[in-house]
Amino acid sequence: MFFFADAILGTTRTLGESDGARGAVAARASTHRPLGGRGREEKLRTRGDQSQGAPTVLTLHHGVPTFRSDRRAKNLSAAHANALEKYQTFLLVAPILLLSMVAHEYAHGYAALRQGDNTALMLGRLTWNPLKHIDPVMTIIMPVLTFVTAGVAFGGAKPVPVNPRLYRNYRRGDIIVSLAGIATNCVLAVLLVPVVIALGLAGRAAPVLGTSLALLQVMFLYGVFINLILAAFNLIPIPPLDGSHVIKHVLPAKWAWRYQQLARFGFLILFALITLGRPVLMAWMAPVMVLNEVAVRLVSPFLLTSPWTG
Repeated sequence: MFFFADAILGTTRTLGESDGARGAVAARASTHRPLGGRGREEKLRTRGDQSQGAPTVLTLHHGVPTFRSDRRAKNLSAAHANALEKYQTFLLVAPILLLSMVAHEYAHGYAALRQGDNTALMLGRLTWNPLKHIDPVMTIIMPVLTFVTAGVAFGGAKPVPVNPRLYRNYRRGDIIVSLAGIATNCVLAVLLVPVVIALGLAGRAAPVLGTSLALLQVMFLYGVFINLILAAFNLIPIPPLDGSHVIKHVLPAKWAWRYQQLARFGFLILFALITLGRPVLMAWMAPVMVLNEVAVRLVSPFLLTSPWTG
């Protein structure tokens, strides 16, 4: 899995506003890499031309959801206040983004296991341990270096290995495994809504915990955005994104083969889409924004008053 993060400043809003929070968090396209083998003793190996990995895009509009700066922050320069807001946003986004990424990858491995492929299980990748899905260089060092030097975070995570040859039904198995991560992100987005509501009710029942629970509410609201965008982004039919695995199975064999060859240029196409074709990308994400508005309106009556929620 590769990811590309671009922080974009937008209109500041608070979670308590009646019109809801607006913005976008474009995140994570999943990665699962098929492994091939020859003869009876099929060797598990990783090859770049077999990767089904996909770049992840993370776009943050500050104010989605947002939190207020305290009085000390107001006395800082605009640059320092902006840096503080980005740091706070990172602290809120990082844990839920990591959870969403791990859940997405785990779903690929589990779905593959159900389809007859135990590759991820045998290699110890069918786990909720985030360390198993993190590459020190691609996931940590490179994103930091590229963000500091170019203002854009670029990196990657370890792909979950799968072997489509072991699926009981190749076509059916490939579609199910590819869509498993997307389905998981959708389920997480839905489940986080009642969690936010429950936290609000708990905070009102125990006011002493209100501030801490309000912080969790903001984090889980970020989780709703992240998981919705993860699902939508992965559905983009550009190889090697998950959606392309569905498209290739409905195309004639010759066209499907040529379509899959686009995967070698997949990152360049996605980069162009993110930078030059952002209006197209935002149009694709429009349903996500509608669903996000619905989620925010549902939880707004239960949001706790705090320095983070306004």
